[in-house]
Amino acid sequence: MAIAGPDGVDAAIAAGLDLDGSPIPAEMLSLYREVMALEAQRARSGVKKSMRNRVVKTGAKHFDQASLDARLKAAGWDGLKDKEIAFFYG
Repeated sequence: MAIAGPDGVDAAIAAGLDLDGSPIPAEMLSLYREVMALEAQRARSGVKKSMRNRVVKTGAKHFDQASLDARLKAAGWDGLKDKEIAFFYG
């Protein structure tokens, strides 16, 4: 199963298959779906805040710390917080 892009993992989960084509255990799928259903009901604090969180989480996989910090600031968001640096770069 070829997976690319942010929706690729969702498609694999919906199919109940891991990237190697093996089935995802029912218990894992059940817990994942339960947690995602709860998350879908949670009130949001703002779209820009959610966008920043996604940029930090994913951007840390693609940019070094200084680059991501600079790009966040250039886009108008706060730079990386100490706890984000410790978690993603520590």
